[in-house]
Amino acid sequence: MTGKVQKLETAAENLRVVPHNAEAERQLLGAILVNNETFYRVSEFLEPQHFFLEPHKDIYEKCSALIRAGKIASPITLKTFFGNDEKIADLSATQYLLRLAADATTIINAEDYGRTIYDLAVRRNLITIGEDMVNVAFDAPIDMPPDEQIDSAERRLYELAESGKSEGAFVDFGSALTQTIEMAAAAYQRDGALSGISSGLRDLDRLMGGLQQSDLVVLAGRPAMGKTSLATNIAYNIAQSFQAEEQPDGTLKTVNGGVVGFFSLEMSAEQLATRIISEQTEISSSKIRRGDINEADFEKLVAATQHMQHVPLHVDQTGGISIAALVSKARRLKRQKGLDLLIVDYIQLLTGSSKNQGNRVQEITEITTGLKALAKELNVPIIALSQLSRQVENRDDKRPQMSDLRESGSIEQDADVILFVYREEYYMGKKEPPEGSPEYETWRADMERLKGRAEVIIAKQRHGPTGIVDLQFQGEFTRFSDLADNAHIPDRIME
Repeated sequence: MTGKVQKLETAAENLRVVPHNAEAERQLLGAILVNNETFYRVSEFLEPQHFFLEPHKDIYEKCSALIRAGKIASPITLKTFFGNDEKIADLSATQYLLRLAADATTIINAEDYGRTIYDLAVRRNLITIGEDMVNVAFDAPIDMPPDEQIDSAERRLYELAESGKSEGAFVDFGSALTQTIEMAAAAYQRDGALSGISSGLRDLDRLMGGLQQSDLVVLAGRPAMGKTSLATNIAYNIAQSFQAEEQPDGTLKTVNGGVVGFFSLEMSAEQLATRIISEQTEISSSKIRRGDINEADFEKLVAATQHMQHVPLHVDQTGGISIAALVSKARRLKRQKGLDLLIVDYIQLLTGSSKNQGNRVQEITEITTGLKALAKELNVPIIALSQLSRQVENRDDKRPQMSDLRESGSIEQDADVILFVYREEYYMGKKEPPEGSPEYETWRADMERLKGRAEVIIAKQRHGPTGIVDLQFQGEFTRFSDLADNAHIPDRIME
């Protein structure tokens, strides 16, 4: 008999009810019905899906719609949205609404009740994610290896940590319009009046409107064109301009510049730092590496280093990283340090999942699709560098085209913006005729005209025009900058 009792007790323990507080839900809804100002105490973080009881979700949603429309939400105005025969907890809808108003808490306690309801909803979502993890791990489906299971669980946990929702939800058009107005207001107040993050390069920003949230920007070029230098310059410009304001909830909101994450799959963090410090001090990176500097140069290096230590630029130098590992690290960086721009140098050094290894086209497709999805998920621009095929070298005009992108199909499709870096000076330098020949003077004049010039070709842009931006390039300092005003050439819009 004792064994039977123990079994029954164990069964009762296993039949646990998920965390919820129906009383808190009733009192908060009652407070909203009595005083609609209560709604604004909780509306920033509390959504209908955070309520446990279905009728409460429905009532909160209807209250929200009425109050946002400038109308009064009360038992009398709300009852018209329920059928005459509709029952809630064995009471008519009208009786239940009146009961809620009678049980109302005070407006002072409203936010505490809202936080309680929200926290319990997060706990329920954690339970759901945990149950799904256990079930999938037990089933071990062939088409979902452990790495994918970990990635899926981490993605859902990240989404839950960021928003309290285990799944994405539809956004009504009114909310989308509000976000657009807020974006325009932020652009008006931001340096340069840009809708996106300023790259620090005036002419490039003018054509692109800055780097836009959730955009995948592919930056491509042949070796020696300076694509890594350009990415590094942009990264440091943005990190150096970082300014944030503390919000009422204690979080920081970026108002200028941004926190930058840089995945350097080819160069070490020390090599990147050398490039940046060379650019900032105008001391050649080769001189820095050789120690060929004087006392004045050393003092400039020390001063620049002290300033750069506080710049929010985070470098990951892991080589041969997989797209899944990159996504995981990027989520963690945003959660722990914040993130406003992500740079990947470069696409062809990333690896895909094991099922696509051996088929490079499918692997690149998986990588670019993953990067675009990550840009949307984190709501930050991603600049991904890419190689170009050698077919560029076989043409008379060496300016890159989209067809020159290696494994170009998915890159062209997934990218919101495609930029090419091109320096005609590099190719002209290889054509030097013998000194004293009839062609030499013409060549020298061309070299003088092209010296220190670079083009950034905007070959694709979903939200704006394509065109060519002329920049200045100082190779010894690996620095791109705006052309001097007196030498500035207007942007060339492509047909």
